[in-house]
Amino acid sequence: MTIGTEHEYSINDPVTFRPLPVSDLLISEIAGHVTTEVPFGSVSVGKELQKHVLEIVPSTPGRNVNDLEQALTRGVQALHARFGQQYAFMGLGMHPLMHLNETCFWDHGEREIFSVYDRVFDLQQHGWLNIQALQINIPYRNEEQLISLFNRIRELLPYLVALTAASPFVEGEVPGPMDNRIRYYRENQDRIPLICHGVIPEEIRSVKDYMSIQEVIYRELAVQGAEILCREWVNSRGVIIRFSRCCLEIKAIDEQESIYADMAVTSFVLALLRAKNLELEKDENALRDLLDTATEHGTAHLRPELEQLYATAEKNATKEEMRFLPHMQERIRNGSLAEVLVRDLPKAGTIRNLLPAIAGCLRDNTAYHGHDQ
Repeated sequence: MTIGTEHEYSINDPVTFRPLPVSDLLISEIAGHVTTEVPFGSVSVGKELQKHVLEIVPSTPGRNVNDLEQALTRGVQALHARFGQQYAFMGLGMHPLMHLNETCFWDHGEREIFSVYDRVFDLQQHGWLNIQALQINIPYRNEEQLISLFNRIRELLPYLVALTAASPFVEGEVPGPMDNRIRYYRENQDRIPLICHGVIPEEIRSVKDYMSIQEVIYRELAVQGAEILCREWVNSRGVIIRFSRCCLEIKAIDEQESIYADMAVTSFVLALLRAKNLELEKDENALRDLLDTATEHGTAHLRPELEQLYATAEKNATKEEMRFLPHMQERIRNGSLAEVLVRDLPKAGTIRNLLPAIAGCLRDNTAYHGHDQ
């Protein structure tokens, strides 16, 4: 089974770590002109909605997580070699210092899509201009496998959010939740709530079930004169079906600090999707309550359940995935990246003082273990 992932990194001043909305300049320097995506060695570098963010994807899907890590790491290293003197690149689920007036949305090709999003939903909010996700694409062979994978991922979403919470800071403050990205993401399309549906999708028994939901979303968009958004990607639940790619796309995961950490999350997901007879909560309201707990506290209130999931993942992981799983075990024992950062804040003094180490993790492909690493 091939694996594809998508990674979103902020572009920052290397001294102040203020965000710089210059993704078009970087892409133009690589491609020779402004475009939405450009090949760059073993990866492609693309625009995101926010101009202070670049998307990095592998040029081809990986056969396993080792291959994927190597391709992505080479790409990130090349990005640093080309631009590292001018800019600092950083993961995390949100930019921890950014105020909304410090960025803007992409205003070149495809800007008509963002203009409609802005008219209908108002892009001037953190749920649009300040979110960074790790997206994992899981291929499927047939409808039976598609339904099985979709429902399993749906049931795993609260636990994945707990483990990957990496957005505890907003505008230089600590508002409380460990995953503020999900908090804002759940609210960013309130004018048509069905699009996000509180992140947890409905259980489905057929592709027809899923398409029926899509059709209702499209009808509501048409009422707003937003037919341009009637595409498969407009669905913003925590997992969606990408029929054009024959894959499921997991959207609920905060971007982590490095490719290594992202591969650990990916390994954890893949191993759990192989497990037989994994008993998980199915009720939508109960899953939403679990998601609330994960968003607010990260791993802290779900540790026994996460430990059980880790034991299952160990039993079902490939040799390649086992290399990464210990990082997930550490996150279960010591807390998500958000929890570790909040614990480190008094020692660091300011949020700004934490950020060189976070940027260094991306540059060096290492995990963040604490402020004194």
